[in-house]
Amino acid sequence: MSYVFPSLAGEGEPGLVSVVVPNYNGAAYLADCLDSVRGQAYEPLEAIVVDDGSTDGSGNIADSHYPEIRLIRLPRNSGFAHAANQGMKAARGEFIALLNNDAVADHNWIAQLVAALRRHPEAGSAASKILLLNQPDTLNSAGDLFRHSGVPDNRGAWERDRGQYDEELEVFGASGAALAYRRAMLADVGLFDERLFMYCEDVDLAFRGQLAGYRCIYAPQATVRHRLSASGGGKLASYYCGRNFVWLLARDLPAAAWRRHWPTIIATHLMLAFHALFHAREPAARARLAGQWAGLRGAPRFYNERPDIARSRRVPDSYLLDLLA
Repeated sequence: MSYVFPSLAGEGEPGLVSVVVPNYNGAAYLADCLDSVRGQAYEPLEAIVVDDGSTDGSGNIADSHYPEIRLIRLPRNSGFAHAANQGMKAARGEFIALLNNDAVADHNWIAQLVAALRRHPEAGSAASKILLLNQPDTLNSAGDLFRHSGVPDNRGAWERDRGQYDEELEVFGASGAALAYRRAMLADVGLFDERLFMYCEDVDLAFRGQLAGYRCIYAPQATVRHRLSASGGGKLASYYCGRNFVWLLARDLPAAAWRRHWPTIIATHLMLAFHALFHAREPAARARLAGQWAGLRGAPRFYNERPDIARSRRVPDSYLLDLLA
């Protein structure tokens, strides 16, 4: 049986933006995030915190100090994808924004994302300019890429911000750390695949949106500062990226891209495996190998879902091939 993506019902309240903040054990930084949401210049806006089974009391921070914010408590840690989906399902807005609990948004963040989406009615999502919180002149992401090698990446990552990414333009996708979706797109293509748990759920959704004809616009004036890997990283990132990269290739990458780039894709993923083997004494390297093995074991199931994705496709091969970095 094919996987059924969680989806949304209804058209949403016109003009309203729903900001969803998934939270897991974010007591050290959640208040900074929610202060920045409270300080947004845009109206009308609703904010939703989804506490994903935190054990550090961080859900109580939202409940006690931010009465205007709706709090959804989940009984156990179920992963970023599930927590974000619960928030998006509860959202009432025409636009739905996601913000990591370890990120701090500029005063005009939402206003700039909405303005970009209104200028580009063909776009189903908008990407932010994300800078490192402790190195505010260093980029974390200027939108997502998907490389010929079959590996997702962030535009401009680790580069000094000199204005080289200040042009509003179309990109492959938006980092789930700080973005806005048009509700109509989510109602069409579905929400995050919860089997991914965390990491790459935004890349998978970007693929589904692009295949269905929804562009992603990068809004350089929508700025956010991010505490990189405050709520993830290390062994977690290595495992889930190792696994989910394989699942993305099995289901989402179009056949035309496979035919053109398969030698580079295979070589790149073998190189990642050999690199992890060489560093196998390190926990993150062992986690990467375990993730790749789990990805290979689950790949047939995801490959069998390719026809479901293909049925929603509305763009030609040429567009998709040009989209890959």
